[in-house]
Amino acid sequence: MGHFIDLTASDGFTFAAYHVEPRAKRRGGLIVVQEIFGVNADIRATAEDFAALGYEVLAPSMYDRVKKGLQIDSHSPEALAEAVPIAQANGLEKPVIDLQACVDYLKSRGPVFVTGFCYGGSASWIAATQVEGVAAASCYYGSLLPNLAHLKPKCPVIAHFGATDPFIPMENVERFRSEQPNVPVHLYDAGHGFFTRGGMAHDEAAMKLSLERTLALFDGAAAAA
Repeated sequence: MGHFIDLTASDGFTFAAYHVEPRAKRRGGLIVVQEIFGVNADIRATAEDFAALGYEVLAPSMYDRVKKGLQIDSHSPEALAEAVPIAQANGLEKPVIDLQACVDYLKSRGPVFVTGFCYGGSASWIAATQVEGVAAASCYYGSLLPNLAHLKPKCPVIAHFGATDPFIPMENVERFRSEQPNVPVHLYDAGHGFFTRGGMAHDEAAMKLSLERTLALFDGAAAAA
């Protein structure tokens, strides 16, 4: 099992990250960026799953600048109402240097990849475009990707969306696709949160297929490094 460690960003701020050592032949470092609900049991389980595949995983507590240690294990409307203002207050500027601290922690031991879900899907796109040292990024149902499509990725990126996601209209997905023609956009017959087993609309088939694509992306980037 993993455990929380402390990392320090370039501005001196210290935040927590759930750290898991690889439990198979090492494939690289991986930053797993939380959903809107914090580094909860679902995200920790996802980190453990990736560690079992050979990744050294960090799941940073992205809201520590606003509310330290937030973990919401419910996906209820009430939980969403609690989490949304915290995510909005946190923004996507300060998290850039927190993600950079995660990359810096992992990079001496091989390539560093990023994936994330919901809030973390948007943060993964930010990492791919603004953080140095990211080898590849796999972004899951990040609602901000269409509005951030003007940013230029520094590494290979793929994006995953659910065709029935009530939070991300298909016209927004198509807008992102048209503005980023070199970023593969994968669409699944699923809703928001399809990857996380405790998510709002978990879909086993979509999870497995998207994981295959994510691992292929990471393995290809590692081979090209």
